[in-house]
Amino acid sequence: MLRSIFFAATVVVGSAAIAENRIDTQLPNAPELAAYGSHTVGVRTLELTNPDQVDVLALDAMSEKPKTLPRYDRTLTVEIWYPTAQDAAGDTAVQAFLRDGKTKVTLTGQAIRDAAASDETYPLVVMSHGWPGNRFLLSHLAENIASKGYVVASIDHLESTYRTFQVSDQYFASFGSTLVNRPQDQIFVIDAIEALAQDENSFLSDLVNTSNSALVGYSMGGYGAIVNAGGSVTQTAVELPFGARHGALSVHQRDSADYITAPDPRVKTIVAIAPWGQTMGVWDSDTLKGISIPTLFVAGSQDDVSGYESGVRKMWQNCVKSDRALLTFNHANHNAAAPIPVPSEALALDQANGSDISDHYMDAVWDTARMNNILQHFVTAWLGQELKQEADKAAYLDLIAESDAGVWSMGEDDKATAQHTYWKGFSKRWAKGLRFERLAAE
Repeated sequence: MLRSIFFAATVVVGSAAIAENRIDTQLPNAPELAAYGSHTVGVRTLELTNPDQVDVLALDAMSEKPKTLPRYDRTLTVEIWYPTAQDAAGDTAVQAFLRDGKTKVTLTGQAIRDAAASDETYPLVVMSHGWPGNRFLLSHLAENIASKGYVVASIDHLESTYRTFQVSDQYFASFGSTLVNRPQDQIFVIDAIEALAQDENSFLSDLVNTSNSALVGYSMGGYGAIVNAGGSVTQTAVELPFGARHGALSVHQRDSADYITAPDPRVKTIVAIAPWGQTMGVWDSDTLKGISIPTLFVAGSQDDVSGYESGVRKMWQNCVKSDRALLTFNHANHNAAAPIPVPSEALALDQANGSDISDHYMDAVWDTARMNNILQHFVTAWLGQELKQEADKAAYLDLIAESDAGVWSMGEDDKATAQHTYWKGFSKRWAKGLRFERLAAE
């Protein structure tokens, strides 16, 4: 198969050079399944309101717990990527804010704004950003997966985005809101899309099968996915001094009278990228036993936010009731694989103001586009196996653990010999610096 290759173009206007911020980069060394699929992709924006939710920011830590918790209507902006009618054409740029919450930039990919949808039905993939973040942080993956026959819904989580978390006197309250609301946002979006799929006036009508869904979450998005898969939080989590006030997080604690987050049967698998919480005591070996669906963990071995050996790797080991895998980017930090390549404007802001917002997107060792391509490859294989039951995807997940130990051995007929152990889908010399390990459910 020919692979489309895109590089960041630079447009010179007067004396200023402006780099095009592409999210669809396919490097020449990208693994096989990173390539875009056969579907043209459309993209639309929805505003969805979840009524009568607990207003975590309105809880006063200095007062006694009120008999009736404050409530509000919680509005979420959701970006939808989806397969289109084959003759779709149009604008492929989206507008997004940077990590500073002030600077708006243009991201360019292949998805066509407001294109007519396909007349087929596809599985649903819900994507969830970190804290802070926005619905475009994983847009490279959202667009790529949609091209392979999925409807992808990426959420702007209120009080957790670049534009809505930065309230100085409520900084930690905003984090508490994230802990409480992240899992509920994810399931609400599945509920809302399910309703729209049954509405003949919606573009989602008959386009998506929410009974066959996956959650993909990065950092706090991974935390939410773990909760929704059955990972109950601990009492330590409920009592975190920077967490939700007045024990509001008990809604995600399985042995609490307030528990409301039983695993949703529509969610068949999750992909948890650098999921947060283990090093802070949010999970333990008992609470993670609630996860029984297949789970793909992704992590950097130098993650100093979620942790690795005592963090993500320990979570992977403790999900003993789940068939699970762990993809590790050796020497990568918390930004492993998930964020889009750093927008050029972020680099310019660094130079002008001495700020560090470019760090939000970059890694000290790995090229971001390369990590994006590797993530696209593995998520394609994982979702193909778990949501579409594509038998051919198993070979891309049946690998020796250490990529560096792989042996490239091809016969004269260009077919693999018995000695060939190189990672399937990777070109010679390019399966390096990675680990892929699997554990079966007990």
